[in-house]
Amino acid sequence: MSLTKDTETVVGAGFRKSKKSWSGWMFMAPFIVVFALVLLAPILYAVYLSLFETRMIGGSQFVGFDNFLRAFKDAQFWDGVLRILKFFAMQVPIMLGLALAAALAIDSSRLKGKNFFRIGIFVPYAVPAVVATLMWGFMFGDRFGLIGNLNEFFNINIPSLLSANLILLAIANIQIWTFTGYNMLIFYSSLRTIPEELYEAAELDGANQWWIIRSIKLPALRGAMVITTVFSIIGSFQLFNEPNVLKGIVPNSITSYFTPNMYAYNLAFSGQQHNYSATIALIMGVLTMVIAYSVQHFGTRKDER
Repeated sequence: MSLTKDTETVVGAGFRKSKKSWSGWMFMAPFIVVFALVLLAPILYAVYLSLFETRMIGGSQFVGFDNFLRAFKDAQFWDGVLRILKFFAMQVPIMLGLALAAALAIDSSRLKGKNFFRIGIFVPYAVPAVVATLMWGFMFGDRFGLIGNLNEFFNINIPSLLSANLILLAIANIQIWTFTGYNMLIFYSSLRTIPEELYEAAELDGANQWWIIRSIKLPALRGAMVITTVFSIIGSFQLFNEPNVLKGIVPNSITSYFTPNMYAYNLAFSGQQHNYSATIALIMGVLTMVIAYSVQHFGTRKDER
């Protein structure tokens, strides 16, 4: 009788434990389903496409890693990658520097009307990328828009930022105008988490504003700087909207392979090369992930020590 009761107790405990372990997976199930459909399925399908090549005669044929070997020898692809790296080196330091300066100014007690400046700097982020690109595109033209009007009114010859040599600078300007406010808010939010006791202790020690910025605020912003840099890397490697819209205004300044994303897009939808387009997309995804992870790893390594 006692043995039977003990057996029932063990079986009941095992059933409750099994039910408890499955309840966690049941709560996770909606997320797992969405994650699988939205992220894993497209990646796996892209990997599948990259291993095949569709030909007019013979249809889709397995080619292994031939598409990847073709990409590593593709001068147009690497030309786009090099252009993205130049864009990143030119745009990101200026954008993050302006965002940091704005956040420090708004966080200080000396700036009047800081709420107005905070909203004013952030407003460009609310403007859709296509609208912002068209607005700046018509301002930069030397035969129309603001620069064209200035040339005509003063009878001068201001060079167009939409020329082939300066188009990358024009796109960097649009991105800086759009995303400075977004990064400023991240920096400003981090600054607001610094305990007031640190400022009071610094004032008791006779520290000036520059010492407070260098010794308290900038170290506290280290994590935010790493995050904004990682976001900027991902955003730079995803550059597509601005050059694609500007290509309609100045088609001679922007090629179909201006950025890797444009190259992949045009290969898929204009060149009907879906397999090679998927290969380009996969290589860019891996390249972006490696660089972003490296920046995050080295940026947070000091905090982990």
